[in-house]
Amino acid sequence: MSNSRILNCSKLIENYYTCITKRIAGFTQRTGIKGDTVYFSVKIEGENLCGAKGILDELTDYKPWPDSERYVQCFKVINIEYCEPFNLNILRAYGGKYWGPKYLFRSQAIKENDAIQRLKKEFKANKRDTLYIWPNEEEYDDTNINDDEEIKSPIDEKLEIMGTFQTIKFKNETDSVWGLEPLVNEHFYEIFEHFNKNNTVLIPQNRLFITKGVKIDEYNINGIKSITDALLVSYDKDNLDTPIKINIIEYECYGENKVRTKQKFDYLNGAIIPQLIRFASTFSIVTDNRIREKTIQEWVEKIIDYINGDEELTLKKIEWMKDLHNNIKETQIDRMLDKELKRSFERNIKIILIIDELTMEQKETIKNVIASFKLSNVNGKNNSIDFSAYIIRLEQRIGILNKDASFALSFQE
Repeated sequence: MSNSRILNCSKLIENYYTCITKRIAGFTQRTGIKGDTVYFSVKIEGENLCGAKGILDELTDYKPWPDSERYVQCFKVINIEYCEPFNLNILRAYGGKYWGPKYLFRSQAIKENDAIQRLKKEFKANKRDTLYIWPNEEEYDDTNINDDEEIKSPIDEKLEIMGTFQTIKFKNETDSVWGLEPLVNEHFYEIFEHFNKNNTVLIPQNRLFITKGVKIDEYNINGIKSITDALLVSYDKDNLDTPIKINIIEYECYGENKVRTKQKFDYLNGAIIPQLIRFASTFSIVTDNRIREKTIQEWVEKIIDYINGDEELTLKKIEWMKDLHNNIKETQIDRMLDKELKRSFERNIKIILIIDELTMEQKETIKNVIASFKLSNVNGKNNSIDFSAYIIRLEQRIGILNKDASFALSFQE
């Protein structure tokens, strides 16, 4: 049975608009479930107002908000509906004095059926065809709101702890037992739930995709050599322009050998960032067009060969192409996949860094550097190469306290 919950954007009205117009819901902890009904709210002049609702669909890695790092779980949203904004203080009748923390804090599921029915009734009574937009003078008039009014944890809430753990170091990046790369590859879909296995193809071949210079008509054209650790091809039919995305994965690990600050600094700036720049430049318009085209052609052929060599992936490929092109013939599938892959290399690339340690400042710096590399100009739009980073830690169990709880405590010396 699906839940009902409120996604409260506090005073961040731009985040509120982004959620609704981009059809994305972001949570600051893992709380949402596909199929849940979500009521979107924002705080205007001290009142929490609801102006839209929708249904949570598939998990996604798309985070279009300026403060995207806050959101650890994001869903696509379907069946968006709008209403004249109504005050959520109507829930005081069901939640009492502390209705705000009870219903708005961290988008917890609403347990009282009477409260759920009241939300449905109020929304239906105020339903409208378009999203309500607040005038500017109302939008930012928060001068009468004190920080003390921000939503705090419910006073009767107790965080249940599943167990205690200690962070230990990976041996290095590639060790067959204690290495970051083989462990993440083996458990990739258990770690990254937002990469749906049905909509992605993971190619964990760390020497399959190589970039370098080419020789054309007896002339050597210099290119930058680099080798990817893995490639993730993802499919999203909702992206009408480029439903397939190319995710270039780079694994890095300081491990047991790089423990001092200077060692890590030198390795980040002398090895990791230059490697990521090499990936970005390979497919950017800064690289000679002949090199780009030849590299793209080689990579596309390798992707298709890898998929065709696996029965499960072949069925997935067929499903994707039939989903995109209803009347496609079996003999046309590889040709259409070839076309879609080439388009994605030109318009929709993300570089993913998976590493055991990275600060927020370092991540932002790398993201800005990668974003400076442009892809092909399409319809007057400058497309930049996207970037994400994920920090993976190895935790060793100390003790299990409550196996049914969702949270754990860990420490690192």
